[in-house]
Amino acid sequence: MSEVKRFEKLLAVDKSALLIIDIQERIIPVINQHETVIENTIKLIKGFKVLGVPIFYTEQYPKGLGPTVQTIKEELGDDEAIQKLSFSCSGAGELFDMFKQKNLSQIVVCGIESHVCVQQTVLDLLANGFQVNLAADAVSSRRVKDYEIALARMRTHGTEVTTTESILFELLNVCATPEFKQISKIVK
Repeated sequence: MSEVKRFEKLLAVDKSALLIIDIQERIIPVINQHETVIENTIKLIKGFKVLGVPIFYTEQYPKGLGPTVQTIKEELGDDEAIQKLSFSCSGAGELFDMFKQKNLSQIVVCGIESHVCVQQTVLDLLANGFQVNLAADAVSSRRVKDYEIALARMRTHGTEVTTTESILFELLNVCATPEFKQISKIVK
């Protein structure tokens, strides 16, 4: 019997990381569907913790945009934000090098704004050989049109555009495990 192949871009726990981009106090109120972005980001954080997958998060010019939203910060715990002035996270210190050193090739991205920091980061990740899985229900912009065009552009250049729940179940791979039960409760 021949071996059944799996799609090579399916997420794997040992190759993945979550990157949360700039979900900060002073900009979040003007973001379209911001409650959904926060809710799904928290689901991703909880799920990634259950699975032991690394989580990184950035803050764009915190002096002007404030710190990360409190409910997200509480879920992240003691981890420190990677602060940046560049729109792309490629300018956030040694972040991309850290991914490479830890053999993390599949980066799950969420955050704001879709058409600025998220899009520039995603395109730079792709240019540096990373697979990007974008949680479309955990990213947004102030304007719907900017969000829609950004997602289309990122998809055109090879981004895997998906959802929070898809990402978590893809990382799980199988059911009937303690992790499955925990993830199932998180996504409800």
